[in-house]
Amino acid sequence: MPDEQPLSDSIYGIDRWSKGLVTVLPNGDVALCDPANAQTAPISLPGILADLQQRGIASPLVLRVKSFLEDQIAHLNTAFAEAIDRTGYKAPYRGVFPIKVNQQAQVVDRIVAFGRQFDYGLEAGSKPELVIALAHDLSKDALIVCNGVKDEEFVRLAILSLQIGFNTVIVLESPKEAEIVIQVAQELGIDPMLGVRVKLTNQIGGKWQSSSGDRSAFGMNTDQLMRVVDRLRGAGLLHCLTLQHSHLGSQVPDVNDVRRAVTEACRYYTELTREGVPLTHLDLGGGLGVDYTGEKRAAENSINYDVAEYCSNIVETVGYAMDEAQVAHPVLVTESGRAVSATSSMLVFDVLESTLYDAPDAPDVEPEDHHLMSDLAAVSGYLVPARVQECWNDARFYRDELRALFRRGYIDLRQMARAERIYLNLMARIKDIVRASEHTSDLDDELKKIADVYHCNFSLFQSLPDVWAIDQLHPIVPLQMLNEQPDRRAVLSDITCDSDGKMDKFILADEIAPSLPVHSLPEDRPYYLGVFFVGAYQETLGDLHNLFGDTNVVTIDLRPDGGFDLLHEQEGDTIAEVLSYVEYDPADCLAAFRKMVDEAISRGRVKSSDRKTMIAAYRDSMNGYTYFE
Repeated sequence: MPDEQPLSDSIYGIDRWSKGLVTVLPNGDVALCDPANAQTAPISLPGILADLQQRGIASPLVLRVKSFLEDQIAHLNTAFAEAIDRTGYKAPYRGVFPIKVNQQAQVVDRIVAFGRQFDYGLEAGSKPELVIALAHDLSKDALIVCNGVKDEEFVRLAILSLQIGFNTVIVLESPKEAEIVIQVAQELGIDPMLGVRVKLTNQIGGKWQSSSGDRSAFGMNTDQLMRVVDRLRGAGLLHCLTLQHSHLGSQVPDVNDVRRAVTEACRYYTELTREGVPLTHLDLGGGLGVDYTGEKRAAENSINYDVAEYCSNIVETVGYAMDEAQVAHPVLVTESGRAVSATSSMLVFDVLESTLYDAPDAPDVEPEDHHLMSDLAAVSGYLVPARVQECWNDARFYRDELRALFRRGYIDLRQMARAERIYLNLMARIKDIVRASEHTSDLDDELKKIADVYHCNFSLFQSLPDVWAIDQLHPIVPLQMLNEQPDRRAVLSDITCDSDGKMDKFILADEIAPSLPVHSLPEDRPYYLGVFFVGAYQETLGDLHNLFGDTNVVTIDLRPDGGFDLLHEQEGDTIAEVLSYVEYDPADCLAAFRKMVDEAISRGRVKSSDRKTMIAAYRDSMNGYTYFE
C-alpha cells in the first residue's frame, strides 16, 4: 500500500509550489531547506521565530534567506550557460537585475556580490536607481541598463560613468529622448553606450498583457525607430548604438508567447543590422515568470515552463534566426527580476484572535420565544448525513426569517441572540458531517464561503499590496501543527480598519479556495502564518494605510549544521518615523499633547501627579512599533 500523502501536501500543496525550499518536519513545523547544501537538515521556521523573539525581534516581519536568493541567481545564469553550450551559441549571457523589483539595499547588495561571478548587472529605470547602481562594484563586463524616461541630468550621469569603467547603456525610449542624449554627448565630448527600445506587436497573455504589444507604455514603433537611426547617423553617433531592447512582457504564463516574441525581436535585430546599426547585444527585458500556485499551467499566477526551458527557447530561437540571416550571435540580456528575488523572502505574522462562525453548544428554547425559534432548534433532531443538505436549507431559512422579525420589532435582542447561537451550533454540526464525508458536494463549497475570520498582525496594504490591488496570489500556510488535521476554515483580516484589508483567495493542493484550512488557535503559544514568495515588488510598493509602516526585516543564512546566522536586522518603522512621512513633526506633536495636558491640569481635570505618566505614555507610543506588540 503506498504511503499516505502528508497533510502539508494533500491540503496546502507545499510540494507543488515550494521548489524544494520549504518542507514540513515530523512535528508539524514548516521548515526551510538550504538549496546549496542538500544534506543539511531543514530548519524549523517557528524555531527561527522563537529565536528571533528572544533577541527582541518580533513579528510581523519579513524574513529574507540569503541562500534562496543566491540559488535563483545561480539557477538563471547556469541555465543560460548550459543552453548556450548545448546549442553552440556563439555569445555569452549578461543578465541584469531590475532594481525596481526590490530596491532594498540588503537585497541589491547581495545580488551584486553573488552575481559578480556571472558578470551579472543592474537595470535602472530612474535617476535614484541609477545612483544606486553606480554605488556598486560591478564586474568589468557587467552592464547597467538605463530604461525609462530620462532628463539631461540622468543622461549626463550615465555618460560620465563610462569614464570610471561602468558599462552604462542608455536605452532610447523616444525620438525626443534621442535628442537629449545627442545634445549631452556632444557637450561632454564623450561617446555614449546606446540602446534602442523597440515595441513588439506580439502581445502576451496573463495579468500583465498590457505591458507588451504595440500599445505598451514604453519604446518606439517602427517609424520612430527609423527616424532615430537616421538622426544618430546624421549626428555621427550611430556607432554607439549597440543594444536592442525588446521587452517580452511581465510574468509571461505561456512559453510559446516567449518564442513568438523573441522571433519578432530577432526580425528587428537582423533588419537593423542590415541598416548598418552595429548591434552586439539583444536585451529581451523581463518575462520569466514565477509559478506561485504550482499548477504548472499557463494561468495568471502560474507558468507552463521552467527556467531551463525558458533559457533554451531564447537561445535556440535567437541562434536559429541569426544563423538564417547570417548575422553574428548577439550577447543575450534579460531583466529577470521577479524570478530572481520573489522566492527569497516571506512575510510572517501571528494571529491575534478569531471570529468564529459556529458554536460548540446551543441554548434551550424558552416558553415565550417565537415559534420559529422552536422550528430552528428542531433541525437538530433530524440532522444526519443523509439529510444534511435539507438541514442546511432549513437552518438558513428559519434564521433569516427570525432576523426579519427582529428588524420589524417582533422579537427582542435576547431572542435574536439565542437564535444566532442555535444557528451557529447547527453550522458546527453540519461542518463536522461534511468534513467526515468522503464525497464533495455543493454544500462543501457553500461552507467554505462562511469561514471564520482570523484577525492577523499585519497590514495588507503595507506588506502585500499586490494581493489587494491586482489579486496576486502567494502561497499562505500555517507554520506549525501541520501534522494535525485542520479543524477550521478562515479568511484572513489584517490589523487595519478597512474592509479591503482581507485575504479570501488561497492556494491549496487542488484548487484556489475562498478560505484557508487552519487550526483552532492554541491558548499557550502564538499561531503563525507565512506568506511565501514576497521578494518581488511587495516591499517596494507598500503604502501607509492607517499609518502602518514597514515591518521588521531580518536576513538570515542557513548553516550546514542545521542552524542559522542572523546577517542583518532592519527595525520596522516607529510611529514617529511614519508620522514624519506624512508631514508631521513628532516633536511638534509631543509639544501639542504636553500643552493639552497642562491645560487639563489648570482646569482641574487631570492631577499634576499624573502628568509624567501621561506624557511618558504618549512618548512611548511615538517610539513604538506601528503593529500590535
